Amino acid sequence: MKRLDAAAGGAVVLLLVYAFTLAPDVTFWDAGEFIAAARGLGIPHPPGTPLFILLINAWAKVWFFLPFAVATNVFSAAATALAAFVTARLVRRATGSAAMSFAAAVAAGSMSSVWLNATETEVYAASLALGVLMIWSAERAGRMPDDRWTWLTAYLIALSVPLHLSALVAAPVAIALAAYSGEEIRWRRGVLLAGVLLLAMGVGRMSLWMAIVGAVVVLGSGIRAGAPALTVSALAISALAFLYVRAQHDPAINQGDPDTWQALVDMVARRQYDVSPVWPRKTALWVQLGNLGQYADWQWALSLGPTVMPSVLRTLFTVVFIALAYRGAAVHWRLDRRSFIAVAGLLVCGALGVLVYLNLNPGPSIGWGILPATAAREARERDYFFVFAFWAWGIWAGIGAVAFARRRSRPAWAGALIACLPIALNWRAVTRRMEPEASLPRTLAEGILLSTPANGVLFVVGDNDSYSLWYSQQVRDVRRDVTVITIPLLPTHWYRAQIARRFMLLDSSQVQRFDGRMEVAARIANGARSRGRPVVAAITLNSRERERLGASWTARGMVYVEGADSIDVAGARRVASWVSARLGSRLPRESIDPVNSYFRRTLNCPEQFATTQQNADSTRLDSACNYR
Repeated sequence: MKRLDAAAGGAVVLLLVYAFTLAPDVTFWDAGEFIAAARGLGIPHPPGTPLFILLINAWAKVWFFLPFAVATNVFSAAATALAAFVTARLVRRATGSAAMSFAAAVAAGSMSSVWLNATETEVYAASLALGVLMIWSAERAGRMPDDRWTWLTAYLIALSVPLHLSALVAAPVAIALAAYSGEEIRWRRGVLLAGVLLLAMGVGRMSLWMAIVGAVVVLGSGIRAGAPALTVSALAISALAFLYVRAQHDPAINQGDPDTWQALVDMVARRQYDVSPVWPRKTALWVQLGNLGQYADWQWALSLGPTVMPSVLRTLFTVVFIALAYRGAAVHWRLDRRSFIAVAGLLVCGALGVLVYLNLNPGPSIGWGILPATAAREARERDYFFVFAFWAWGIWAGIGAVAFARRRSRPAWAGALIACLPIALNWRAVTRRMEPEASLPRTLAEGILLSTPANGVLFVVGDNDSYSLWYSQQVRDVRRDVTVITIPLLPTHWYRAQIARRFMLLDSSQVQRFDGRMEVAARIANGARSRGRPVVAAITLNSRERERLGASWTARGMVYVEGADSIDVAGARRVASWVSARLGSRLPRESIDPVNSYFRRTLNCPEQFATTQQNADSTRLDSACNYR
């Protein structure tokens, strides 16, 4: 009972922390798309994450009394708290200490990247929970003589394919735990689960040879154990069929449109994107390691320096928690080497394994003045890719905090309080309830939609404007008469076909032709004119992009409407007043992600329009109102 109390205590503390810092609405980046897809059982961007969409759709129906976005945000909080609960149980079994189990769970769950994932609708919280459950099942499998837990572990490994492949970071650890009992190595189990991992990777990459090799390895471990393992793996992977079945009905969110076998293969394998090979490296290894070190420095005390630049005080706490983790690792090694190997494996796989496999471009904030100005960079900071490594770090730091307190002749729970420090040190930087950030995505989307003329064809240029627009239209039922055209998706055939089929803004010959995304956008604009629909450009398009769509534009609130070069002063004042009522004059906090600051400045554009001479050339406002 005490074991359960300590585990539950850490999970409850984290669940309360997440609840008090939970996003009250949609957030920027992928959340708007996921929420909109979940509401209509749609298909988000590749690889489609069908299991995630089904889970949050069902979850939101259970929590029907909450706004839909809040319910799906709560799912992420609950998933992360579940991961903390299971982690605490495992640590208690390994160390015999209730304080260490509590401290490990809280420290792991309060790291900034983990915390941020837990308070918005993102797949990485669910992926973390699946990875931890995989490890828990494998730990049981390693202690049991029969294969029931091994089959459950195989099922959970394969479940990563329809949920998100990032959960496979935990699979090597699960294989090691299931195969190693602490006294002997059960090679058959290790081979069986290694085959399941190969099978899952093969299906996730849509590599037939890898999937076949994986299946052969599973069966080669022995028909009696391998056949059930292969069966449960196929059952888990079968959730991918949702993508094909749902695409036949063309839901509102239907990225990739996987209504044929080939389209489904392309969708799951993410062939829409430039998936990096392991070699050659996209940038120097020292840059990628530097990115990882930068992200690690954000984890423990982000409020003390909430920017991408190093902070002496923030980095001091990073060093302190490195020291605590070192101490915790040493204690863990003495107490239980089997689970020590598991945590060490999770740290290595989640840090160096992810770094090598993903082969990322430099992050947006690293290497300025050192790397070439033309160097390709990631669209955003990718710290969330490394959450399994940060989770392992947190486990050891929590154990180390309690060990430190005991060494100083202090009560064990004094160490647990040390492990709770990141809650205070990260809170202000990671809470999603502060204004104007809490209201910015929805305000941006509704401001753009409300500025658009009836039946307008609206061109946008990125995830953060299009996803929040999809959310407003599909979840909040705002201005569904507006057709949103996302210019970066135009190179894909499925999207051009979708525009032709749904809105008749392209003909069949134009669907087949791609000679540049702005050229396609211009043809769509011509299609809108031919149907008597207004052509509209979001404020985020710059003057060069607008010129490719039309010759002259009227600035109107948060959009440009095709027409005479002028400013709709009355409309600008109306939208400026509406933005002010929603956001006031508050400015976003300093942050490692500039997206809130960028869009807060963008939302000032109607006010600037309203104070500009009525007949001014609208293109001259780009220097003040466009920050791309």
